[in-house]
Amino acid sequence: MVKNHLKRLNMPKSWQIGRKLKKWVMRPNPGAHSLNDGLSLNTLIKEVLVLASTSRESRNILLNKEVFVDGKIRTEKKLIVGFMDIVSIPKISKHFRILFNSKGKLMAVPVDEKESKIKLSKIKNKSLVNGKFQLNLSDGRNILVDKNDYSVGDSLLLELPSQKVLSVVKLEKGCLICLTGGKHTNDFGKVEDLSADKVTYTSKSGKTFQTSSKYAFAVGKDKSLISLSE
Repeated sequence: MVKNHLKRLNMPKSWQIGRKLKKWVMRPNPGAHSLNDGLSLNTLIKEVLVLASTSRESRNILLNKEVFVDGKIRTEKKLIVGFMDIVSIPKISKHFRILFNSKGKLMAVPVDEKESKIKLSKIKNKSLVNGKFQLNLSDGRNILVDKNDYSVGDSLLLELPSQKVLSVVKLEKGCLICLTGGKHTNDFGKVEDLSADKVTYTSKSGKTFQTSSKYAFAVGKDKSLISLSE
């Protein structure tokens, strides 16, 4: 039980589920997201989307191949799903994007079928591999490109499930960002200035703030390319 579960009282604060309803919650396997930025597919189905009342029901949904993550069928109950992932259940025509709310809690935001075919992923770092450039992204995937046209901090708009790069959103002055951490998690605004490790932005409230560049996630130039709230 220790390997498969963790006590609810010790679970990450980002998990928006009841802490005292039961003693244990399923621990996700290590994967594309950190424990703070993601939760198990079982927990998402059962306690966030409330599509099942027990783990047995959740497992049956998965084994029936009814759940897609980023456009691919996933049956692993302990698969970690997190920020910016798309979770679809075509049988009931439901699609969700996983985001943080203003309190730093993971939430599932409903999106339409068209938007479920795309996702944004941030370039965390890059390297040279066999003459090509490997982009290491925030959702754990790696993409090889021929030209060094991308910078760390930029966001890629990807087609799902092909992973085709549709466009790039540069993290630069004038771009729109959402925040993935810090005191202003889930805030949205326009970049006014940036340095190596800091970003100054004007929020939708009209106030100007400074945040760590690691929390700045570029989502568009003139408007956000994806839905960011319910």
